[in-house]
Amino acid sequence: MEPRISFITLGVRDLERATSFYKDVLRLPQLPSPPGVVSFFEMGKTWLSLFPREDLAADAGVPAEGSGFPGFALAHNVRSIEEVDRLLAEAAAGGGRIVKPGQKTDWGGYAGYFADPDGFLWEVAWNARFPHV
Repeated sequence: MEPRISFITLGVRDLERATSFYKDVLRLPQLPSPPGVVSFFEMGKTWLSLFPREDLAADAGVPAEGSGFPGFALAHNVRSIEEVDRLLAEAAAGGGRIVKPGQKTDWGGYAGYFADPDGFLWEVAWNARFPHV
């Protein structure tokens, strides 16, 4: 397998609400998408896909319902400590929920977490040693 991820697909409960959050609050560039079916956002060489939760579960052949920590978090690195706090505040003001406020980390950076309207966790971090921002 070649080392790359082409899509990250999130199974969302309300496609319109989720699309609005990612487009209007996080300001991700939305790609042409079939309305009411799926929403695509470009994130560099990887695309973020929002797909109705029930349909995604059916496509994978697994139950749609589950609870608790899903075992992963998405991460977004920014250029400054101030940008961490700004993005966390914008996410919360637009319908997200602060899970962990921005704070100094044990690895020498600064990070916090928010959950999108469907509960997917996003880490927002500043790391002076991370080259891809």
